[in-house]
Amino acid sequence: MHEFNEVFIQILILLGISITVIAIAKLLKEPYSIALVIVGLVLGITEIPVIEEAENFITQSEVFQAAIISLFLPILLGDATLKLPFHHLFEQKKTVMGLAFIGTFLSFLTIGGAVYFLFDLPLIVAFTFAALMSATDPISVLSIFKSLGVSKKMSTIMEGESLFNDGIAVVLFKISSIYLLTYMEMGWSGLGSGVLLFLQFALGGALIGLAMGYIFSQIIRIFDDYPLEIAISALLFFGSYFIAEHFHTSGVIAVVVAGFMFGDYGAKIGMSKETKININTFWDTITLIANSLIFLMVGLEIRNIDFEGKWLLIVASILIVLVGRTIALYISTSWIKELTQKERLLLNWGGLRGSLSIALALSLPNDFAGREEVLLLTFSVVLFSLIVQGLTIKPLVQKLGFSKK
Repeated sequence: MHEFNEVFIQILILLGISITVIAIAKLLKEPYSIALVIVGLVLGITEIPVIEEAENFITQSEVFQAAIISLFLPILLGDATLKLPFHHLFEQKKTVMGLAFIGTFLSFLTIGGAVYFLFDLPLIVAFTFAALMSATDPISVLSIFKSLGVSKKMSTIMEGESLFNDGIAVVLFKISSIYLLTYMEMGWSGLGSGVLLFLQFALGGALIGLAMGYIFSQIIRIFDDYPLEIAISALLFFGSYFIAEHFHTSGVIAVVVAGFMFGDYGAKIGMSKETKININTFWDTITLIANSLIFLMVGLEIRNIDFEGKWLLIVASILIVLVGRTIALYISTSWIKELTQKERLLLNWGGLRGSLSIALALSLPNDFAGREEVLLLTFSVVLFSLIVQGLTIKPLVQKLGFSKK
């Protein structure tokens, strides 16, 4: 019991720091996610006795990976699907699908190929890193969009792309880190096996999510009791994720599909206006707490990264990821006439990498050959992305004339 109390106190200390940073960032009208990462970095490189034990506890890879992937990821994905009306997503379906499917694969192949040939890293390491860099994190960008009055079209595209490409990136990560070498040795039959495995992960997850979303939508028709319906929504998000993972399919895709079904179809047939307000308020609060710890932890991870003598590698990896994103975005949206060049430019620079990339990198087993290189490159790109790209999004939005306020 005493040990449990110690753990709880450590988490509470960091949560207190996180909430304080968010409050100050909101007063200054700046993205709190970037502020949390910067504060995490400062705490990570300084020794403050009061929180030293909390930092050591929270930056252990097992804790970080379990918290982000098993606990926070279903929360963040579920909340995002409830907040993003399906009809808005459907209006931008060509752009979202182009970016999420074609763009993610192009980014994966471009970054993986470049890292393999230029850095002379093993194939499995290069494409594992590429999979991590194919997932985008729009949290800080969307908060800036909202504060500046950027059109719903841009927010929907960016959030829709992230929801779907997170699922695809996780599948590509699993295939690259576990099965890639086996399939390479099998030749063309290995390629076919890889495609079948991808379809099993993606389609299996989607079908489980669809079924769960439909069943839970029918359940809330019976009740008009918002505390119970909120509890049911939590059970849906976590249930979809863990059931899909149990059957070796994509938990991320399952949560996204279930969330859309529940938030659109379920809301129409089973939610009163009072329930909608309260369910959104509840998940707003839970998501704020989850994000507050996630982004602080991203900054704190600097304690476990060795940068010495690797700056050229870091700079080159950042450039490769930026070029890979550009190639993937412009090719995958080249056929979409509704998208202007200014909008493409904003979507390109706004494709930030975030906490999911770090969490997946940390989930690699300690005996994974090249784990340290993957961690170094991933952490460096995520830091550049959140801080440099994140802090320059606002002036870019204003320069391109997207600000309506």
